[in-house]
Amino acid sequence: MRMGGNVIGLDIGGANLKAATADGRARSRLFELWKHPDRLGIALRELLNRWLPSYLAVTMTGELCDCFETKRDGVARILAEIVQAFPETPIAAWSTDGCFITIDEANHHPMKVAASNWHALATFAERIVGDDSALMIDVGSTTSDIIPIWQGRPMPLGRTDPERLRSKELVYTGFRRTPICALLQDGIAAEFFATTQDAYLRLGLIAEDADDCHTADGRPATVKNAHARLSRMLGGDPEITSDDDTHHIASKVYAKQRQLLVDAIDAVSRRLPQSPRQVILFGSGEFLARAAWSEFSRARSASKGEASIISLAERLGPEVSTAACAYAVAVLAEESWTS
Repeated sequence: MRMGGNVIGLDIGGANLKAATADGRARSRLFELWKHPDRLGIALRELLNRWLPSYLAVTMTGELCDCFETKRDGVARILAEIVQAFPETPIAAWSTDGCFITIDEANHHPMKVAASNWHALATFAERIVGDDSALMIDVGSTTSDIIPIWQGRPMPLGRTDPERLRSKELVYTGFRRTPICALLQDGIAAEFFATTQDAYLRLGLIAEDADDCHTADGRPATVKNAHARLSRMLGGDPEITSDDDTHHIASKVYAKQRQLLVDAIDAVSRRLPQSPRQVILFGSGEFLARAAWSEFSRARSASKGEASIISLAERLGPEVSTAACAYAVAVLAEESWTS
């Protein structure tokens, strides 16, 4: 296809919607797809407000939501919502075969487009690392991706979510939505009282947002409320639990997530023919990716040398880094369709 005009990349997640253009404009919004699958089209039109797409390039992970009976069902319903929202706009979906396919093809081969955003991002990374050996670390609100890149191309062991979980290329932990009780057990309530967002608010590693009520108790994402939520993880409440106690549990969460990522980085980097010479950091949880890589680097042999760190947030801004997969498919689409 020869196409010109305004290509917009869309990344449809279970908890977030992201859009970006190849020239570096990006938008993200919280959207609980599992609660409102029939409102996806409306949410996308709101997200793209005043952006007039000539073409849409789509990738997704939202098909895993349990509002869908199967991933096949999830892919079909997500694509149907996009088509209904933008009926006059040409649309294509990124495939883990390394190319865009039509909506009809995507519906016939749903597993090729299911959870394909990591592959688009790793393919885009060639524009940054060239022919070098590299490791891509993308930490988001829910999950983290660690992808080996060799001679400029993704070299994953797994392609599907189950395969990627087993290979540690997908780590189901994120800086915002992971329940505390999924990380810590001893002396901790097995309840959805708090998430990792509360830990990082308590540690001062992320900013407060009084307008954000997508929290465990529905109260705003502030330090005060984070203390309250973390206190309940200890069987207490904000009056009887000390600041030191909630700071301690937050520190343990941070250490646990770093260790999970360090273990995955170690496992994935060993599969490269040589140690990564470059490390590319993406995602809204870049601070966690950077901390994990630093911890891994300190522990590994000095004979392996130092890898250079490339931050998409520093290169193109935090909005683009947060919407990195949407940006990747926008860039790939511009290259594929307008050349």
